[in-house]
Amino acid sequence: DINLNSPNKGLVSDTMTDVPVEGATSSANTMLPTGLTEEESEELRIELSKVEEEIHTLRQVLSAKERHANELKRKLGLSPLNELKQNLTKGWQDVQTSNAFVKTTEKFGEWNEKVTSSDLYLSASATLEDISRSEAYKKTQETLSQAGQKTSAALSTVGTAISRRIGDMRYSIATSAYR
Repeated sequence: DINLNSPNKGLVSDTMTDVPVEGATSSANTMLPTGLTEEESEELRIELSKVEEEIHTLRQVLSAKERHANELKRKLGLSPLNELKQNLTKGWQDVQTSNAFVKTTEKFGEWNEKVTSSDLYLSASATLEDISRSEAYKKTQETLSQAGQKTSAALSTVGTAISRRIGDMRYSIATSAYR
């Protein structure tokens, strides 16, 4: 079995180092790479072994540090969702301060100024203002406002009733479990 989450992945296990491999020969009989003496080759093998051992140690240390960091985050109440929120907030702040965003915002501001000062916009604004002063508009607005208030009150009453019922059920379950 190979554990891909192991800090030792890709490394030969220590328990298999003394198992003979078919076709393998001792280092004295292996062909040396061109331009290397046997001593240089042996030095490189020793250095490689040390580097691989350092990598193994660093993986173990990193794994322990990640576990410790996760435990600290858990104790602080930091969840992956909170971290995502923080990252999104930071990302949005970075976007808002970027040159592209600032220039685009300025350009939209210029366009807005041109549109709002145009004759068509001013005429449409005046028409909408006239509509908002009309009796039909005021009556519709009043009716919709009352409907919204009644709906809100009804939903509030339903929510209160549901909450009360759930509380009664919890109390009933708790007292029956206690008996």
